[in-house]
Amino acid sequence: MIVEKAKDVLREYSLCNNCLGRLFGKLGKATNEERGKAIKLILQMEGEEIKEGECYICGGIFEKLEEFANLCVKVSEGIEFDTFWVGSRFPGDVLEREREIWEKFNITTGEPINREFNRELGKVLAKKIGKLPSRENADVVFIVEPFSQKVELQVNPIFIAGRYRKLVRGIPQTPAPGFKESVATIVCRTFKKHFGGKCIFKGAGREDVDVRTLGRGRPFVVEVKRPVRRNIDLNEVAREINSSGKVEVIELRFIDREEAEKILTTRHKKIYEALVYVKEGVSREDVEKVVKSLTNAEIRQRTPRRVLNSRADKVRIRRVYKVEGELIDDNHFKLRLLTDGGLYIKELISGDKGRTTPSVSEILGKEAWCEILDVLDVLEEDEDAKGNS
Repeated sequence: MIVEKAKDVLREYSLCNNCLGRLFGKLGKATNEERGKAIKLILQMEGEEIKEGECYICGGIFEKLEEFANLCVKVSEGIEFDTFWVGSRFPGDVLEREREIWEKFNITTGEPINREFNRELGKVLAKKIGKLPSRENADVVFIVEPFSQKVELQVNPIFIAGRYRKLVRGIPQTPAPGFKESVATIVCRTFKKHFGGKCIFKGAGREDVDVRTLGRGRPFVVEVKRPVRRNIDLNEVAREINSSGKVEVIELRFIDREEAEKILTTRHKKIYEALVYVKEGVSREDVEKVVKSLTNAEIRQRTPRRVLNSRADKVRIRRVYKVEGELIDDNHFKLRLLTDGGLYIKELISGDKGRTTPSVSEILGKEAWCEILDVLDVLEEDEDAKGNS
């Protein structure tokens, strides 16, 4: 059946070994080139005439794989990568010529030309550069236009996860007007130095400019777009960032896009320490009342007025799980709180003119506000706070 159908095709069309073998690409385990060569040999032995000339479908591009591989090497000079993949763009008339033959001769076993081209060029390129083809985890993708001899290099991003500590007050998490630097700029300038490319910093939540993040720090993800280098010692990156004295990073590790998304969308419980000021004065009994009232309390919090320009105005329900209090002097006491992520602690204390309830001000019947706030820990998704609060 294969030989008879190939005979009919070759009476009308000149095809190279690859394009002939590809008509039957779903049959057997040989390469298309080997299959086409074998079919032609059988027909020649039977005395059949085979139409000669330039291949009707591909025009001979499979004879230029070495040339295309050299173009790929040239376009990737200076880019560090371990794995690659090959894609291609074929003109519509080439794809139409292939479909024409499939339909005219009822070919149901064919393989598309771009699929074979990608695979065969990948083999040649792998041998030439000594690197592994990997569709799922490619560091770079070569997009080849064989008829225009153009090669586009797609450099896939790198994702690094870690936790950061913000050791000083007065710097925002991301660049903001009026501030010379931020957590993001301190982290990214070191990543850019080592990896090249463009660095994008994203934190799992954020703290205010005047709030420190201590303990194990806040989870974050860095995405490096079009990195020039990939095999970087993350311990050295961490040492350079930590030498700033303002920001420290720990637990740096390479991750994939899916894990990055999970880190950034998970709502983490947090442990805070707040220094509360009560102008009218505060007693030990007041502190105990606050602790008792807020422990396991459900908090209804309408978007704070101070962030209305960047947050939707709606009521969020969050919970406070554990509370400890310590009287400092006649006007101050400390609160240590384990809460849901997304709870605004300053407004939990002040009440924000009734937009947060219950609040420390509401519980005491006195105006209270937060003078100093620190994030002591950001918990993992399934982690409790034993020994931390």
